[in-house]
This record gives sequence, structure tokens and C-alpha cells, in this order.
Amino acid sequence: MPYMGYGFGYGFGIDPSYLVLVVVSLVLGLATQSYINSTYRTWSKVRSDGESGADVARRMLDESGCSTVGIRRVAGHLTDHYDPRDNNLYLSNDNLSGGSVASVAVACHEAGHAVQRERGFLMMRVRTALVPVVNFSQSMWMIVFIAGVAMNIAGLTTLAIILFAFSVLFQVVTLPVEIDASRRAVAYIRESGMSEINVRGARKVLTAAALTYVAAALTSILQLLYLLGRTRNDSE
Repeated sequence: MPYMGYGFGYGFGIDPSYLVLVVVSLVLGLATQSYINSTYRTWSKVRSDGESGADVARRMLDESGCSTVGIRRVAGHLTDHYDPRDNNLYLSNDNLSGGSVASVAVACHEAGHAVQRERGFLMMRVRTALVPVVNFSQSMWMIVFIAGVAMNIAGLTTLAIILFAFSVLFQVVTLPVEIDASRRAVAYIRESGMSEINVRGARKVLTAAALTYVAAALTSILQLLYLLGRTRNDSE
């Protein structure tokens, strides 16, 4: 049978179930993004124990055997990340020089990724190995999928779904990596002797951040299940 009704209405049809998926995805994304922004704003108004995010992250790195890791500034809001390619933490201005509980939490979370790399955390190694594959699959799967639908070639749509599945796997593998980095951050903040408000605030900020990764993974899984279901139904 022809591959009709995928996505935005290939084959002149509109699939209501896909529209539901789009709405659910948008709601999940907006809700989690709103929650992290709200939580971050709340704890960015609470002063830490007199140190900036960069100061605490630097100390965490040095005490964890990561003294060669650099800390650099990156433009934007909540654009903070660790780049294993050049072994640097990139902190947004608020978290680099800011002295709030939120700044310390985010900076230590990124330092946690550097510690993962230093100690050979398994899931981070898996995630790193998937990066080149996912970079290719993300740019190609939709092109292959549309070509398969347009030309009614089942093999191409199957290939597209396989390519998309790598992106889903990447999202799933990312979850334990992010959760572990947050666990390391909160543990360091507690063990370094910072006040309980820093520990409590860091946990709240990083839990909110983790929910954005959960939402992304859930959305990807739902989309994969949708594509698998449509392929099975249309092949019958």
C-alpha cells in the first residue's frame, strides 16, 4: 500500500495521530523549558557562599584530578556546556562570574561532565561514540524518509526510521550522563562544606534541568513509535 498520511500530510492526507504527537511534544517542551527557566530565576536570586560559579567549578575540577580542564566564557543564556574536544568548560556570563546558588549548580554540573571523561564514565563514552553517527543521521533521516514516501519505496522509509532510531538512542543515553553529572555536582557542593541552601538549591535547579532531557527523550521515543506503527499499518 502507498505510504499515505505521514507527518504533515504526505499523500494529501493529514494524520490526526501525528497532530496529537506534535501537540504533546510542544506542551512537554514548553512546560519543561518554562520550569527550568522559573527554577533558575528563583535560585539565581539567592547568593551562594560568596563564590562565583567559575570559582567553585575550578575547585571541583582541581580536586577531581581535572586541573588541565579550562574554563571559558560563552555567549547566551543557559548555553553552558563541556566540550571534550578541547577539554574546556564553557559557562555563560551569569554562571561564570555570578555568585548565585544557580550559578554554582550549573557550573558544577558542567564540571561533572569533565570528571566523567577523566574517570572513563561508561555512558559518556557511549554517548561520545554516538556523536558522529547521530550528526549524520539527524541531517539525513528526514530527507530519506520524504524520498521513500514520495517514491513509495518501503526500503527507504525503513532506512529513514533506522537513522532516526540512532537519534532516539542518543537521547536515551544522554539521560544517565546528565543525571550522573548532576549527582556529582550536588555531592561536591555538599562535601565541600557549602551551606545547606546551596545543596538544596543545586538539587532543585539540576532536577529541573534534567526534566528537559527527559522530555526530549520521551518526545523522540513517541515519534519513533509513531513511525514504526505507521510503517507496520501501511505495509499490511
